[in-house]
Amino acid sequence: MDSVHAVASDFLTRILADKRQEVLDRRAAQPEAVLREQCLMAEPPLHVVERLRGSTLRVIAEVKRGSPSAGTFNARLNAADQAEVYAEAGAAAVSVLTDEPYFGGSLLDLRSARDRVSVPLLRKDFIVDPYQLLEARASGADLVLLIVAALDAQSLSLLLQATNDLSMTALVEINTIEEAKLAVDAGSRLVGINNRNLRTFEVDMSTTARLRPFLPDSTVVASLSGIKSVRDAVEMRKVGADVVLVGEALVRSSDAGALIAEMSSVT
Repeated sequence: MDSVHAVASDFLTRILADKRQEVLDRRAAQPEAVLREQCLMAEPPLHVVERLRGSTLRVIAEVKRGSPSAGTFNARLNAADQAEVYAEAGAAAVSVLTDEPYFGGSLLDLRSARDRVSVPLLRKDFIVDPYQLLEARASGADLVLLIVAALDAQSLSLLLQATNDLSMTALVEINTIEEAKLAVDAGSRLVGINNRNLRTFEVDMSTTARLRPFLPDSTVVASLSGIKSVRDAVEMRKVGADVVLVGEALVRSSDAGALIAEMSSVT
């Protein structure tokens, strides 16, 4: 294994260890009871699943400044401004990266987007503890990302239940057949098939087509990672995706609104 792949394959392990420590630090700074009070004061979460399936492809447009695989591509991006562009262009939902060390995001980005747009918001992060779900809800999230590769079956079930208890929706991310089975067994209604393997960073655009048959027809399926063009969106639609999540291509685009509109017209 070369040094690049050695670092990449250890990425998920490292970030999860960092995330667990981060949760401990954040809980010490802001007790859970305070977050629960904030959740009670927040506007009720939006219903999401029915918005993500229809006669045309739906787009979850992502606010992100960079990633471990691509580096920083817009350090000065204003999350609220970007979210507004996405919402006005017809994005079905907006995803906001809230991991700071690896993706340059924050919960402040999520809160500022919530203040600006009325479409559903996804907190995209490495969720390992119910405390993070309270943070998400208190900050205005309607959806949260749960990554099966980062959780065991018991943790996935616990976090799904905690998400439901907060009336939010979980986007459950998978990358293998085994993870697909875990998501189905846990009762996931919204599943994201990640074309990127988080342990190697490698993108395989055939992943969506390969895993879609292992999910019930009733499942709303999102294709994640690697969608850079309308052509990519068309291909994901052909193999059974109801939704595409698009981030880097929109941030780099000179006309993100037009790209969202084109992708949203794919039948």
